[in-house]
Amino acid sequence: MIIGVPKEVKSDEYRVGMRPVGAHLLRKDGHDVLIERGAGIGSGFTDEMYTEAGATIVDTAADIYGRSELVIKVKEPQAQEIAMLRPGQTLFTYFHFAASRELTEGCLKAGITSIAYETLRDRNGALPLLTPMSEVAGRMSIQEGAKYLERPQEGRGILLAGVPGVAPANVVVLGGGIVGTNAAIIAAGIGANVVIMDISLDRLRQLDTFMPANVTTIYSDPHAIADYVARADLVVGAVLIPGAKAPNLVTAAQVKTMNHGAVIVDVCIDQGGCIETSRPTTHHDPTYIVDGVVHYCVTNMPGAVGRTSTQALCNATLPYARQLAAKGVDGFIALSDGHREAMNTRAGKITSAPVAAVFADLPKA
Repeated sequence: MIIGVPKEVKSDEYRVGMRPVGAHLLRKDGHDVLIERGAGIGSGFTDEMYTEAGATIVDTAADIYGRSELVIKVKEPQAQEIAMLRPGQTLFTYFHFAASRELTEGCLKAGITSIAYETLRDRNGALPLLTPMSEVAGRMSIQEGAKYLERPQEGRGILLAGVPGVAPANVVVLGGGIVGTNAAIIAAGIGANVVIMDISLDRLRQLDTFMPANVTTIYSDPHAIADYVARADLVVGAVLIPGAKAPNLVTAAQVKTMNHGAVIVDVCIDQGGCIETSRPTTHHDPTYIVDGVVHYCVTNMPGAVGRTSTQALCNATLPYARQLAAKGVDGFIALSDGHREAMNTRAGKITSAPVAAVFADLPKA
């Protein structure tokens, strides 16, 4: 099989879909690997490192999309990339279709097979290709939140940890999954007062067994959310419904009750966001203010730490990429129900139930 890895073109995206070791192992498996020139530079991998691993460097994205049967990426194809897709081609990447009708329609029209990192499940029902970037984004959410709480960034001028004689910041984390857990651990480690909210009592019990004393677990209901958000200095949106649009947990009216200069970091913005006032932003222009509250809603947060993120992502994706290359799409989705859930579109039809539920009028299998 001919496998292509293009340079990411999404704004301020520094990750790459494959490390040199991936090219080496796929070549060892008998496949041809094409890497777009400069694709790995943002993550610290030179073209020479790929050629030494057995890959072929090509000059343009058109070369990648024109020659490859399987394209391995990081982020969803952008408009200029969708224009180069062709029927029957397979893309293995993050898609987050539920957040974008334009993307969904574009991939359906192109007739590609979309194998989505974010909906692939392992034998335990977990999301192994979403987990590493959720870990990165969760940890980054506190790093970014702390920065934008600073007064020069139009925040409240609050230090998360406080100092002797001055109270630390109040951090509210909406969601007790991978993102929320990592956010709460980092915030607590810094010294903030942390509340982590979830609708699963079992999950809250689990969190309560290992979280430090400055983390309080709270059952997530509309009244509790309204109460804690109003008192928060930093709110982290960290909810997930795999493949589906994120639920709206915080209303615009509730944002108005927050302190002037408080910060919202909506990590689930790539699934539509869980704050009513959230809208996608970029690393180049990461924040905006609504009713005095700073909103940070960057859709590719891990892209800013490309070296760490690429290594973490590729550690998880490479075994599945090798399976997909060896067995083809039909063989891959036959491996397990979890593999089958990774396929979101094929031959102009939606094959994912959560995506089909969002776009009921689009063709479905």
